[in-house]
Formats: sequence, C-alpha cells, structure tokens
Amino acid sequence: MNQERRQTIVKEIDYWRRSKLLPDQYCDFLLNLYADPESQDADRAESPTHAVGKAIAAVQKATGKQWLLTFGTFTLISFVVLYFSRFHPVLQIGVVLGAVLSFMWIGHRMRHRNESLGLSLISMGMLILLGGGMHILQLHELTDWGWKTGMLAFCALFWIVYGILARIHILHQCGWLSALLVYGWLLSRYAPEPTWYEVQLFWLPLAILFGWSSWFFHRWSKPTAAILFLTCAMAWLIPELYTLVIVKDTAWLHLQLITKIAIGGGLLFALRKQWMVWVA
Repeated sequence: MNQERRQTIVKEIDYWRRSKLLPDQYCDFLLNLYADPESQDADRAESPTHAVGKAIAAVQKATGKQWLLTFGTFTLISFVVLYFSRFHPVLQIGVVLGAVLSFMWIGHRMRHRNESLGLSLISMGMLILLGGGMHILQLHELTDWGWKTGMLAFCALFWIVYGILARIHILHQCGWLSALLVYGWLLSRYAPEPTWYEVQLFWLPLAILFGWSSWFFHRWSKPTAAILFLTCAMAWLIPELYTLVIVKDTAWLHLQLITKIAIGGGLLFALRKQWMVWVA
C-alpha cells in the first residue's frame, strides 16, 4: 500500500514538473523525499563517480536547447575573437566591458555556492579588463606611456573599490600593488636620475601614509586595515627594489636593505601591541 502511494505521489510530482506548476528545485526536493529508496540506491550505483564519467552523463542528458545554446555561445565567442580588431573602437570597448561584467556577475552568483570558482571567474574578468584595455590601446597605436599608465591606474582604482565592496582582499591588495607600480612608473619618467636619499624620500612618506591609514581604518574594517598595513610594509622596502631595477645603482644597496630591515623589524617589535590590534 505504501509503495503504491509513493508511486502516485511521484507521478504527481512529475506532472507538476512538466506543467511548470513548481520550480525544478522544489520538484527535485520532493522526489528525494518520496522516491523509492531502492531505486535511489540503484541510481547512485549506476551514476559515475569520476569527472569524465560525470561529464559524459551530463552530455547524454543535455536537451536540444542546451546543445544549441552551447554551440551558439562558442560560435559567438569565436567570431568576436577572430574579428575583434575589425570592430569599431566603441564596439571593442563594449565587448570588453560586457565580458568583464558577465564574469563579475556570474562569479558573484557562484560565490554563494562555490567560493573558489566564483573568485576565479571574477579574477578572469579583472584580467580581461586589464588585458583587453591594453590590447585596444595597442590596436589603435596608443602606445605612449601615458595611455598605458592611465589604463593601469584605472584598473588599480577599480580593483581597490570593488575589492573593498565585494570583500575580495586579494583583489584589494592587487589594486594597491598596481597603484604603487603606477607611482614608480611616474617617478621613473619625471625623476630619471635620483640620488639614494631622494629615492628614500619618494617612498618613505608613502609608507608612513599607509601605516597611518591602517590605524585610521581599523575601527571600521580590520581586513582593509590589514591590507593597508601590508602595503605599508611593501612601500617601506620598495626604495631598494626601485634603486636596483630603475636607477640601477647597486652601491651601498646591501647596506641600505639590511639597515631598512633592521629598523623595520625594530619598529614592528616596539609597536607590536598597537599594530596587532589593527590587523587582528
């Protein structure tokens, strides 16, 4: 008697699914409640456990609409990639922004179910923003350093703002790293041959500013304060890297680096009760 009742309920649920009387997820939930346990065990035994088997099973169950949507999307992407350079500049910008917004939207929705996959999609969108922007500048021969610096500065600002709002701390940090890169790029253009103490004066006030900002923002957001504190530590040591890469002056560089590390370590130890409160 119970078996017949269960079969009747399952048929009703199938009818509700076909008639769109209930959403599919509700129907799946009800089927899991009323389906025959023996048949469920058999389905689990027949269902593949490895990734390739699951993919083949998904392909077998795909409907004609899903096949059409998949191949249509692949064809559209191939068309855009092949003929992107022939598009009007406005259309090129629109395509890049559309791709970025699509990855961000899908990644934001996926974060609720799979954090890693969602962050990967958002990261892909951010890379498309930078790479696509640089590619458009290259296509239209806007290769002057000012255009590239402006594009990188825009990406840095966008990553900082979006990283804070979406609570993606690694993106927030990448934004500040890009901002430091832009700042160093500007210094290399307008101060091509600085002395060793000028390099220190270029960067150390910036490190102090980030340290103060970490203290200022820790009362509202500890993750933001931690990112600012880490950026402060990077700005503290960047002068030696800038001297090595841009100025290309290695005289006394080892002594400067050891002195900076010793002073920084001493400050961290002396002020450990303060800065640990900011970032913890």
